[in-house]
Amino acid sequence: MKYFVFTLGCKVNTYESTAIATTLEEKGYVFDENNPDVVVINTCSVTHVADQKSRQHIRKFRKLYPNAVLVVMGCFAQSNKDYAEKELDIDILLGTSKRHLIPIFIEQFLKSKNRIVAVEDDPRTFFDYEELNVTSCSENIRAYLKVQDGCDNFCSYCLVPYIRGKSRSRNIYVCIEEAKQLVKKGYKEIVVSGIHVGYYGKDNGSSFSSLISALSDVKDLYRLRISSVELSEIDDEFLSLLKNKNNIAKHLHLPLQSGSNNILKKMGRHYSREQFIKRVNEIKEVIPDIALTTDVIVGFPGESEADFLDTYNLLKELGFYRLHVFPYSVRKGTKAASLPDQITPDVKAERVKRLLDLSKELQNEYEKRFIGTSLDVLFEKYDGQFNIGHTSNYIEVRQKNDVPEIGNVKNILIESSNIVKN
Repeated sequence: MKYFVFTLGCKVNTYESTAIATTLEEKGYVFDENNPDVVVINTCSVTHVADQKSRQHIRKFRKLYPNAVLVVMGCFAQSNKDYAEKELDIDILLGTSKRHLIPIFIEQFLKSKNRIVAVEDDPRTFFDYEELNVTSCSENIRAYLKVQDGCDNFCSYCLVPYIRGKSRSRNIYVCIEEAKQLVKKGYKEIVVSGIHVGYYGKDNGSSFSSLISALSDVKDLYRLRISSVELSEIDDEFLSLLKNKNNIAKHLHLPLQSGSNNILKKMGRHYSREQFIKRVNEIKEVIPDIALTTDVIVGFPGESEADFLDTYNLLKELGFYRLHVFPYSVRKGTKAASLPDQITPDVKAERVKRLLDLSKELQNEYEKRFIGTSLDVLFEKYDGQFNIGHTSNYIEVRQKNDVPEIGNVKNILIESSNIVKN
């Protein structure tokens, strides 16, 4: 049997798709994108655009592979079960659970030819972490390690707690063992991933800092990177690890969402702009050259120009390295969907552009700080002309070379912003 897995969305989805591929290959399946017998689509539902892309790709792959068993799983399938069941030609429909059973569901479908729908009605009743193991990844050097699922925050704009359920942590010993296996396979960098990573351990007596400490001790692991963590979950123990452990990447992705206290309160975020500023400055005191990236939502209901400028000025003041900017997307079923003073699309687009322009400015300023210094670069790919990799603090470095250096670490003199010319 031949299979193909297509992924939409976040790093967690990437991990889960890789785990499904691993599971299928353990059952004797062979990867074949051109003529698969089974197509698995891992969907996303973080915004209405993500929903649209999920629908489009389901229809696209059904048309491309009319005779293949079409398996659809993930967040869109969970949040749009009725629509997917009625309007889309899907053979096996799963949500955000029971994915480890995909090989069994395929066998059942091939025998009966009857559609299988195995979407749980309420993910908030999920109590156990669904174990999905990864032994290899599509990338040559970097592997994702999922350690947690679900979220307990219930931000007013977000469907994730309703789609993914409550926060559930993976057993720490299983995490460590998978990390060891990935390192043995030759992966130099592991990215710790989850829906709400910093909440790790709240349900099993462990802690996020304990997990990071244990993973950083894995023998021969060159680099450990954290995908995203809430600022309030960075304790002094974690900061000490970040400062003293050379293999923990000097880069943090800290979701801000808004720099306006008014909007933060409406969003249901559990911090103020003052608290955010204070903690970021404390982090920078410990690791002065750390790269900080963030997520920002613009055009949230009721966001005035003054609210937006609070965000703009905070981002500039704190000197973030890069900004991930999203226009607010109405999600039916969330508190924010019914709020008054919804912002018009043209205002959202204009504010997005202003922040994207600021992001370029901030990136350039941060990278200029390192011109004339030498940094260790882990090369991840080769495009035929340049070796391309990242430093610990997430600067992308391109070095012209006739020889691929994938997997090698080299100390590189930074000669210009965002590119190395040798």
